[in-house]
Amino acid sequence: MPAHITPGVQRMLDRLTGTPVAVFDAAWTLLLANPLYSALMGDQSAARGNERNAVWRNFLGPPGRVRHTPAERRAFEATLTADLRATVGRYPADVRLRRLVAELRAGSDRFAELWDSGAVGRHVAARKTIDHPRIGALTLDCDVLSAADGDLRLIVYSAEPGTRDAERIALLAVLGTQTLAERHA
Repeated sequence: MPAHITPGVQRMLDRLTGTPVAVFDAAWTLLLANPLYSALMGDQSAARGNERNAVWRNFLGPPGRVRHTPAERRAFEATLTADLRATVGRYPADVRLRRLVAELRAGSDRFAELWDSGAVGRHVAARKTIDHPRIGALTLDCDVLSAADGDLRLIVYSAEPGTRDAERIALLAVLGTQTLAERHA
């Protein structure tokens, strides 16, 4: 499974500095995130192995920042699983991918149930509410763009211009991932 970020994808990422953007491989493993994506979703730079995989994190990892209703959670899990199944169909000999599926099946009854259903599909777009620890809730459009020649997925979060959510994204661009220490007099 390709994991190479093409020069064109890198240039696009470099130009979208005011937009949270991340690049994932076909199995939803995070390859690269711009600073604003890291500020929005949490810095994943220290994550290793399956901790960098969005499917693994959603089924076996600690809770993330995206808020889901129970119905949204079920639909999201079903879509992610169907998308991963489609990826396995494109890369049936990929050992790392087979190990990921085996670990998910062993560790999550919900994943195993969805996997056994045999559904195949693609995760494309959604409206998501992200609970950010410092600036509060933001409701953003999450679009999945595909770079077909490298089988990469670009995740792009955006807010409608002029909204409170757009203002919070702009604030987050200033704050970044810095932590503010309290000053004591």
